[in-house]
Amino acid sequence: MTTPSNRTDDVRMRGFARRTTVAEAIGWLDGRVQRLDEELLPLRGAAGRVLARDVASEVDVPGFVRAMMDGFAVRAADTAGASPYHRLPLAVVGESMPGRPFAGRVGPGQAVRTMTGAKLPDGADAVLPVEVVEIQGDRILAAGEVSPEKHVGRIGEDIQARSIVLAAGRRLRPQDLGLLSSIGAAQVPVVRRPCVRIVVTGNELLPAGSKPQGTKIVDSNGPMLEALVARDGGLAVNPGIVGDDPGAILDALRSPSDIVLVSGGSSVGQEDIAPSLVTEHGELRIHGIAMRPSSPTGMGWLDGRVVVLLPGNPVSCLCAYDFFAGRAIRAMGGRAADWPYRRLRAPLRRKAVSTVGRMDYLRVRLIDGQVEPLAIGGASVLSSATRADGFVLISDDSEGYPAGTEVEVFLYDT
Repeated sequence: MTTPSNRTDDVRMRGFARRTTVAEAIGWLDGRVQRLDEELLPLRGAAGRVLARDVASEVDVPGFVRAMMDGFAVRAADTAGASPYHRLPLAVVGESMPGRPFAGRVGPGQAVRTMTGAKLPDGADAVLPVEVVEIQGDRILAAGEVSPEKHVGRIGEDIQARSIVLAAGRRLRPQDLGLLSSIGAAQVPVVRRPCVRIVVTGNELLPAGSKPQGTKIVDSNGPMLEALVARDGGLAVNPGIVGDDPGAILDALRSPSDIVLVSGGSSVGQEDIAPSLVTEHGELRIHGIAMRPSSPTGMGWLDGRVVVLLPGNPVSCLCAYDFFAGRAIRAMGGRAADWPYRRLRAPLRRKAVSTVGRMDYLRVRLIDGQVEPLAIGGASVLSSATRADGFVLISDDSEGYPAGTEVEVFLYDT
């Protein structure tokens, strides 16, 4: 294999030829990713998954006329004129309970004891609530009147047969599973979750859970990326740190997955091997983006899969993931590609300065209803992101915003 260090078109140590705009990078990415195919899951395992296609009911729910109150099933005409001062007697001829319907028919002057959800007996057209009834042995005295269909649930009142009950693209909530169960769905067609290979590179790294030792630092990007991938509906595969060896990194890039995220080794330094490997064995379409932080971010195509080269600095890694990798994973899994953060608008507490031609990701805190900028730089200071309540985007056509400007804040906490 030709090593990146002896190739004449080695991208390292030459700087970025040009920096792609964020909009151009997103446009390229959106054109390369598509929703994955569907799989059938048992109903109980489908919570949180995305429906791959519309689900229609094959049945009416309910499939029978039912009582909507505890009381007595009656003919409404038999209660006409009943009041506390003019009680009308009705003979109780049986009972209709949920799952145990009354087998006969309600005739004139008759009533059947019933409960909420039970089938309304034939001949009855209303339910007289127990609150307006005086029970006297095998008869009742109606102390109020009801109109036809009062306290009665009709066939298909909840769900009608052949109707669409849930639309494709919906992320299933607990109540959705209840509804699907009510129509007899045993399996649910959902979008397959993207398999995301995380390739964390660097000879200077120790595995997560270790203690820093001398010049060795502990991998922080791996656990962060695994959590981000899970948040966005993907299945993270991260077997461990890959050393700065071209063969090992190439093997990792080619391991089975739907998309590959490389953490570290994505810039133009001597140890940044991944860009050269993608160039040699696939297509390095984007390398260097006009944004801060995360400018070393790259994207390409290898073995039919998108490869996203994320910077090694933790805040840059987080930022680039949210702008690009997370967007791709969400789209592949059938979710909305847009930012998954709650948003609000509030005024800046002090000015925020930027540079025209570059998009800035400004970490901020919310203090007394105002937005306090924390940092734009400091890409290696992960604590700046943990101290932040969220971030503000400063577009590439702006020099920033003066104090008091109302800005949109993307909140890290849901």
